[in-house]
Amino acid sequence: MSTSRYRVYRRGRYAAPRGVALPVVLVIASMMLVTSAAWFEASLLEARNARLMADHLQAFHAADGALSLCTRALVNGSMFAPSAPVQPGEPAGWRHKGTFEAQAVVPVVTWPGSARSPQCLVEAWRIDSRPAARAFVVTARGFGVDDDTQSWLQAQIVFEGTRVERHWRRVVARPF
Repeated sequence: MSTSRYRVYRRGRYAAPRGVALPVVLVIASMMLVTSAAWFEASLLEARNARLMADHLQAFHAADGALSLCTRALVNGSMFAPSAPVQPGEPAGWRHKGTFEAQAVVPVVTWPGSARSPQCLVEAWRIDSRPAARAFVVTARGFGVDDDTQSWLQAQIVFEGTRVERHWRRVVARPF
């Protein structure tokens, strides 16, 4: 009789002890479960990020559309242009919630997919270095699916004689 821990079969083959296959299968199954759970979490994160990006783009396009409509109306004279301010420097009424909400106009009644219609505010601006010029700051706010997702854009319009200058900029942070 052999003192080895393996059993010898008739044809000279050796067999491993029984019960090793189950732990190996359980380890492999648990690794597959952990991997699939990680992939599932990653796909959920990507779906949330895609939804947030789409919401942000919705707000951006709403603000861009409102800004385009308001600047076009200001340039062609169909929008009322406010009178020039007495204080020097760029106007800051768009930074105050009460001023913006009270004076903003809605260029379109609804914007598809947005919680609210986009708004724009036109403020007169006096440029000290160019006293003959009439300048305006047009600020537009667009909304995403909810009110918390907002995008703010601005354009500076300067009329000097027959020439019209347009300067576009994006407001990075919400002012209020």
